Amino acid sequence: MRVLFIGDIVGQPGRTMLKEYGRRLKEKKRADVMIVNGENAAGGKGITKKIYHELLEAGADILTMGNHTWDKKDIFEFIDEADKMVVPGNFPEGVPGTGIRYIKSGRKKLAVLNLQGRTFLPPIDCPFRKADELVREASKETSLIFLDFHAEATSEKLAMGWHLQGRISGMTGTHTHVQTADARILPEGTAYITDAGMTGPYDGILGMDREVIIQRFHDTLPARFEVASGSVQLNGVVMEFDNDTGRARHIERVHISEDAPFFD
Repeated sequence: MRVLFIGDIVGQPGRTMLKEYGRRLKEKKRADVMIVNGENAAGGKGITKKIYHELLEAGADILTMGNHTWDKKDIFEFIDEADKMVVPGNFPEGVPGTGIRYIKSGRKKLAVLNLQGRTFLPPIDCPFRKADELVREASKETSLIFLDFHAEATSEKLAMGWHLQGRISGMTGTHTHVQTADARILPEGTAYITDAGMTGPYDGILGMDREVIIQRFHDTLPARFEVASGSVQLNGVVMEFDNDTGRARHIERVHISEDAPFFD
């Protein structure tokens, strides 16, 4: 199975990039499944019902989320019906949503997991213990298991990769919005990258208007962040897994921008 993962969609620019390149990229990379992180899709924070369906129409098969999951209150009105959305499974007990979804491609079934880190983020339940629980559950259904670990600290994401190596097929880190250069297959067969990068403004700072952020570093005063305008980018990763063993065969980074155009 080949999986295309698209990193954090930021605002309208990110959604436009997904619409323009998502399906074409999926075809070019011969991906069976396209997973998209949508937690920044609505103005940089959260997601709405309209945008949820917009991302699915653009080609996403499953949406993963993160620390901005609840920023748009509209989510509480549709999350119980959002059967193609997975939220961090280590949110406290009783929180809506699920940390695991399954998607079929032909006879193949992929388990998609979502967890959130705790270092420099809200102190929610332990992602490592929840990872063990979700992997045990997923392993009853399939050997093909993918994790989006939405975390701030590089060390925490690396720790999760090594903790789960050999037990899952692949893991991408998200949240920090800068694609890392460490895509690799760990010794026991798990494809790994610390951060897949973001999809949205190219000349902002993590997708936000750079002047506002630069000014905040100067004066430390509160400021309203706005999604940046101008040129755009798409970042992600392609992974290939053995259908029988679940072990990773291949991983490659994806980057599209004015500096790296997409070619048919």
